[in-house]
Amino acid sequence: MKKKIFGIFGPILISAVLLVAFFFAPFKIDLDSKRVLAEASTSMATNVLRGNAIKNKAIGSKEYIPFFGSSELSRISPFHPSVLAEKYDRNYRPFLLGAPGTQSLTQALMMQSMGKNLSHKKVVFIISPQWFVKNGVTNDYFNAYYSELQTYQWVSDLKKVTADDVYLAKRLMDFPKVKEDKRLDSALKAIISGKLPSSSDKQYIDLMINMFSREDELFGKIGMVSKEKEITKAEKPLPNTYNVNELDQLAAEIGQKATSNNSFEISNSFYTKRLKKKLKRLENSQTKLDYRYSPEFSDLQLVLSQLAQDNAEVLFIIPPVNKQWSDFTGLSQEMLQDFAKKIKYQLTTQGFNNIADFTKESGTQYFMADTIHLGWRGWLAADQRIKPFLESDSVKTPNYKLDESFYSKEWQQKEPNEINK
Repeated sequence: MKKKIFGIFGPILISAVLLVAFFFAPFKIDLDSKRVLAEASTSMATNVLRGNAIKNKAIGSKEYIPFFGSSELSRISPFHPSVLAEKYDRNYRPFLLGAPGTQSLTQALMMQSMGKNLSHKKVVFIISPQWFVKNGVTNDYFNAYYSELQTYQWVSDLKKVTADDVYLAKRLMDFPKVKEDKRLDSALKAIISGKLPSSSDKQYIDLMINMFSREDELFGKIGMVSKEKEITKAEKPLPNTYNVNELDQLAAEIGQKATSNNSFEISNSFYTKRLKKKLKRLENSQTKLDYRYSPEFSDLQLVLSQLAQDNAEVLFIIPPVNKQWSDFTGLSQEMLQDFAKKIKYQLTTQGFNNIADFTKESGTQYFMADTIHLGWRGWLAADQRIKPFLESDSVKTPNYKLDESFYSKEWQQKEPNEINK
């Protein structure tokens, strides 16, 4: 009888023991070699974004600068920040922290998970207008980049509950994926009421942190595909000496050739694959889109709070929307200027004064690569702000003055024309 029982349950028991040993054994895969960090810096891999082991090692070094953003970072061209830094051997290398669908909520949790690695660091943060839709980040995009490890870590590290924590807890509870975790759900409800999680919830969370951290160490490189070959190829047209006028002329020439099959100054491949067959349906399709009222404004406040706590120096970049395309779809450029006004008010009133606002460049030739992403001349214009900001040796402690009212629904729905300068 015992042999029969062991025959049934023995393999399951052995598998469980081996799995526990695998997760908690002291060995680890080399995740912090120079080669791994270099490959990770341009991969924008989901496991890198949701994990801690690789990105935190890179951000803690002097070599890599965090570039937070979304899909614009994935489009490699000769004027992409990673290409320019490599070609002209700058004293920094961008570490791309974003992908299509990453928005402020994801970025805030990523920042929180970096701990002291972000302290007094220079940071580039690209704010995309299209994040600021009526309901903010979609459930699908949130799920794609949601990190249990980073969320548990935030809960575990709490010593007292602040307005930041209450807002973040409430915001996380908007997503079914979070509420499905009953222990985390319990901890978040405690935080919302102003209390720290119970000791039993805390014990569970700490155990899960150990497990997810081990998983991160073992599998952090899965799905990591470096853009090194794309970057090397993109370097070839660039002159050996960095000259802004020469580069701007080159950007216009490349942009003209790359957008030859349409009248919108949109890259040929994007136009052919994504737009050409849908033109009739897309005409005047965005007349009701509005980026002035969104929970994303308060999600962004989480980012600002974390940057302030880390005393990070930040350059914010606000891209435009392609004017030829917005004229076709009916997206209001006046609305976009109101959006920029509201964003800049939120930034500057709290001491975030380093802002590259390009929203008025919507009609500049070859500034955009497609409908909403920076292109050849756009990235070069951004580089005129990025280069001096990152190459400067000045180290100063910013003077940030955070305002909790930016977490309110009143601010989310605030009319830009009611904002005092």
